[in-house]
Amino acid sequence: MSPGLGYEAPVNSFIEHAMTALYPRTAELPGIEDTDLSGFLEKYRSESTFMMWLGLMAGTFVFIATPILTVYLPLPSFLLSARLLDKHANRITSTRFYLVRQAIFLIKLAAGLCWGSHPDVRRAFAMDPYPPDPGTWKTS
Repeated sequence: MSPGLGYEAPVNSFIEHAMTALYPRTAELPGIEDTDLSGFLEKYRSESTFMMWLGLMAGTFVFIATPILTVYLPLPSFLLSARLLDKHANRITSTRFYLVRQAIFLIKLAAGLCWGSHPDVRRAFAMDPYPPDPGTWKTS
């Protein structure tokens, strides 16, 4: 999976779709779409291991492919209406199928890193923003 293969944009848009469905905007809190999600995914891809990125892609595929289990429609999640997508996102996180639930957890794990570290989200919880990333974790 070297740079320049051309898969990054479609894969990232699918991941963004799943993350946005799982971390929606509410009246009280910003959604993940209010963060720099594209920038986060580029950084996550470059700094994570292959297995972490593969898990995120697998979880995204499971999210997209499973509306048949949650809203009983044989459509990919990106073709669902906003109401059905919200219902799918809610139901898929509590499905009785453990492996499916764990695959979705992989998306929520990465999305939570992005969402929870954003200054607007931290401000909503009366927390100070994180200081700038020194960029030294790989070298220390």
